[in-house]
This record gives sequence, structure tokens and C-alpha cells, in this order.
Amino acid sequence: MTQSLAETQSLAGKSVLITGAARGIGEHTARLAAARGARVALVGLEPERLAAVAGDLGGPDGGVPAEGARHVWFECDVTDQSSLERAVRGTVEALGGIDVVVANAGIANRGTVAVGDIEALVRTVDVNLIGVMRTVGATVQHVIASRGYFLLVSSAAAFTVLPGMAAYCASKAGVEQFGNAIRLELAHRGVGVGTAHPAWIDTDLVRDAKDDLPEFRDSLRKLPWPLNTYTSVEACARAFVDGIEQRRRRVYVPRAIAAVQALRTIVTGPFADTIVGRAARHSVPRMEEQVRKLGRAFGAHTATSATNPASVTNPVSATNPVSVTNPASVTNPEES
Repeated sequence: MTQSLAETQSLAGKSVLITGAARGIGEHTARLAAARGARVALVGLEPERLAAVAGDLGGPDGGVPAEGARHVWFECDVTDQSSLERAVRGTVEALGGIDVVVANAGIANRGTVAVGDIEALVRTVDVNLIGVMRTVGATVQHVIASRGYFLLVSSAAAFTVLPGMAAYCASKAGVEQFGNAIRLELAHRGVGVGTAHPAWIDTDLVRDAKDDLPEFRDSLRKLPWPLNTYTSVEACARAFVDGIEQRRRRVYVPRAIAAVQALRTIVTGPFADTIVGRAARHSVPRMEEQVRKLGRAFGAHTATSATNPASVTNPVSATNPVSVTNPASVTNPEES
């Protein structure tokens, strides 16, 4: 629901913490928020990229915020509560508080439940859903103090399904419902909560998936409108920042995705199962063979924690086709 223009709040002077801010949607949202006058805390796992973005915005490029700095960055793993809490402390010390949190960090694994390592599916849920919960938990008292706003990045995948995206769809559906629940919990404290639902955004995450799995790329072309549309990352960032300023309950990218959500009982019902399932009988085996040959569980631009690097063993095995130990713990963005 869009609020009236009278209720729109400028980002000028507001402090905005963004996870997954090193590239993609997170980076461009940070750049636009800063352009509209916000002070930005960039949080993620790629220190060189975070430093470069902060430097572009006029913040410190060495990771040590100067007194009165407008933009800061912190290397942080959203699956590690102590790491998040350090980033939050640093943000509050540098910027004086937190008005807005964009919980954007997300990843997408390769493979199906039958062909692929279960740990990669679990890691996807851990980053995409549990990471959002941890981010909210680490920042909620500060956002209550400012009567601020959370934007939790879900996806159109919260109310649609595709083979090969089981963990991603499950995690994004979880983010949507988590947002719906905490919106009610925090309303009496003056805190707003929105969920964002992008479809296919032109980011490294989406490009990597299409490059890794030709069958996945072909499946996307066959989707009906508006699920077959692509949006620039700049347009997505504009939708996010507009949504933040208007404290929207939901942000759809593109806007037509709202109609898909309204029809969710159809697009996830028996009729859709029949249509998608007919094609899946052929497309899933082809995709699984491509996963076997790929030999890794995440995209080429998926950042890994220095203390928990991605390691692939037995990439082609009859009983464990893609076995991943300690898969990437990632805070790079979305988006589907």
C-alpha cells in the first residue's frame, strides 16, 4: 500500500544501513540513498568493493570512519550475530543512530534437492532468511529509537516457484511472512516494515545463474508476462528508495508483479503444477546434468567469508553429484 505524498519522508540526513551493499541492488540502493541526502552504512563481505563504493560516496576507503563521516562501511557476515552487532555498533558510533535498515543480503544455490549438496540449500536459507532475522535483531532497538523503517528484501519468488529454486523460493517466502509478522509487532512502536519483491533484476546473481545453467536461462524465456521481464538494477534501486521514503508496505519491481502476488493461489496451485510440471519432466534432468558438470554450488560472483570459504569436493559423484563443504556464506544481493 502506497502512502500519500504528505506522508513521504525525505532521506536527507537519515542514516541507512544496507546489507549486501558491495554490488548489485545493495550497491545501487546505497548510491541513490546517498544522492538523496542519506548517510549510508555499507555492510557486506567484499571489503575492497565496499571501500570503493564508500570512497565514491565521499566516505572512508580504509574502513576506519573519520569523526563526522557521512558514509561508512563494515565487513560483515549476516549469518554471524557478533559480526552484525559489531557493524551496528560501528554504524551508530559513526552516524549517531539508524533510521532505516535494508536487509538485502542474499544468494542462490545451484542444483535440485536430488542433485546437489543439501548444505548448499541450507546455506541459502541461512543467508536469505536467517540473515534477515539476524539483521533485524541486531538493529531493532536503534530503529525503534528513531521510529524508523525496515525494508526486507524478499522476491517475486516468494509467491512463484521454479524447479531448481527450492531453497531460494522457501527463503524468500519466509522473508515475506517474517516481515508481515514483525510489521504488526512493531507498529505500536512507530516502526514501519516493508517487504520488497523484485522479479529478474540485471545483477551478477541473475547473470551468473543464466551463464551457469543454460536450461535455467531457457526456462526464464518461457515464463509468462510479467515474470519474463528484466529490470535494470538502477530502476530497482529507484523503486527501493522511493519505497523507503514512502514507508511502503510492499515494493514490487516491476509494479506488475503485484498482480502475480494477488494470483498466488493460482500460480502455485494444481493448474500451474500441471503446466510447469509438464515442461519440468524434461527440463529438470537437463538442468541437473548441467549442475553435475558445473561442479560448484554458487555463482562465480558469490562472495565467501574468509573464515568459511567455499570448497567443492567430489564435484561429480554418483551418490553426491555436487558435494560442497562449508559453502559460501554470502552477503551479496539478490535478486531473482
